[in-house]
Amino acid sequence: MVGMALACSLASMPLTKQLNVAIIDSNPALEGKTCIKKEDPPDPRVSTVTPATISLFKDVGAWQYVQQHRHAYFDKMQVWDYTGLGYTRYNARDVDKEVLGCVVENKVLHSSLLSCIQNTDLKKRIYPSRLNSMTLHQNHLPTMMDSTSSSFHASLAKLELSDGNSLYAKLVVGADGAKSHVRELAGFKTTGWNYSQNAVICTVEHKTENQCAWQRFLPSGPIALLPVGDKFSNIVWTMNPKESSACREMNENDFVKALNHALNYGYGPHPQSNLLGNNGDIFSWFRRDLTVSANECFEVPPDVVKLVSGRMVFPLSLRHANNYASKRVVLIGDAAHTVHPLAGQGVNLGFGDAFALSRIISEGIAVGTDIGEVHLLKKFEVERKRENIMMMAILDGFQKAYSVDFGPLNVLRAAAFHGAQYISPLKRSIISYASGEQRLPLFS
Repeated sequence: MVGMALACSLASMPLTKQLNVAIIDSNPALEGKTCIKKEDPPDPRVSTVTPATISLFKDVGAWQYVQQHRHAYFDKMQVWDYTGLGYTRYNARDVDKEVLGCVVENKVLHSSLLSCIQNTDLKKRIYPSRLNSMTLHQNHLPTMMDSTSSSFHASLAKLELSDGNSLYAKLVVGADGAKSHVRELAGFKTTGWNYSQNAVICTVEHKTENQCAWQRFLPSGPIALLPVGDKFSNIVWTMNPKESSACREMNENDFVKALNHALNYGYGPHPQSNLLGNNGDIFSWFRRDLTVSANECFEVPPDVVKLVSGRMVFPLSLRHANNYASKRVVLIGDAAHTVHPLAGQGVNLGFGDAFALSRIISEGIAVGTDIGEVHLLKKFEVERKRENIMMMAILDGFQKAYSVDFGPLNVLRAAAFHGAQYISPLKRSIISYASGEQRLPLFS
């Protein structure tokens, strides 16, 4: 999806739409083999796209295609702790917005980006293949050279594909996911660790439509219930590998009971809306500027009545490439960084990479720079590393803080929930940052 977003962005700008672009991807959807039927239940693989990402999709003309398929905007979110000591509710009106985000199936995003590319004048060719090998030559590109000459080709990256094709490129963009083959072939090293947690994802059904995003922090990790349209929701349930194996193997009725236990009935009491008194006396000095959601009471999420998809299990990890760029090669999306899914920010970081890279490529073309030159690509790396590392640090901190069941820490977590609920400037900053619209002041 991130690579397709880059192609769409390149197609939308005057200086980059003249580039010759090859898309190498063995995804069957690129050959029209994936049919999206409205009557089918939602696929469990979904993304929560932020308002900032939606705006970028609109700018390149891709969002109109998303709107032709099932998607679910949400304007409210509730986050709470299983101890019953604290909760926070967020409302889009707190920051004068209509929505906090939109949940879209990955296949819809991919199909929409493909439709967008196909309806542009971008000089593109799609190779439904895999990358076998990549040869990088370090000598500089001659100032005047026939593109058919061997000397010209010797200065480019050479790609050998599984279908027998050979390609030469000024720039190779690795947008091939967490197990990036481009990253491996280019010799980029990574830093990171496994979380000893798996995510169980699936699609469920309710009796009524769900219009809120819910997240409850449990002893083994968070569980999220995200609206995906109609009466369906998506589940992202983080737990240890042994528990995830048990969840995948249990029968449907038992799994539905386990879901409702995790979301509502089990582990601890519901937080009390008036735990700190009327609007929280401890935060009374902020009461003059309360947000809309500060006065909203704790709500119970809708019961799950049916499982309507298979259960998929993914191991969770944090990985970050030490470098994003070298001569003729650059990494974007999960190829450069993977994060914990507890805030749904991973794909938004990737889309941010894609749109930033297209802009920097355009700036390079404007001044006559070879788009594969490392000094140009390092501008992208410097810009995006700061944003990505910032978000990775925040998410990793959350993961660690909410993976420990310890009395004093539980109280501190409760205080953090109440602070986010009643301190209006803090709440607005959290919403704006999660929406992709500003940086947190302490990291500026």
